[in-house]
Amino acid sequence: MPLAAVVVAALAIGFEQLVQWRYGPMGIIAFVALTVGIKARNTMIGGIGAVILVMLFAQSG
Repeated sequence: MPLAAVVVAALAIGFEQLVQWRYGPMGIIAFVALTVGIKARNTMIGGIGAVILVMLFAQSG
């Protein structure tokens, strides 16, 4: 179980770094809002983060 937690944490950090490198500060703010919203079970904050991420992904493609 601890190995799985370390792997998941490493993947999350890697994804966070990818978002920051590709989409800048706004991407990291959106990722943090999405993560906080999911962990706090707050749909409004999670939704705002998700919408910002989708807008950033759509803009780059």
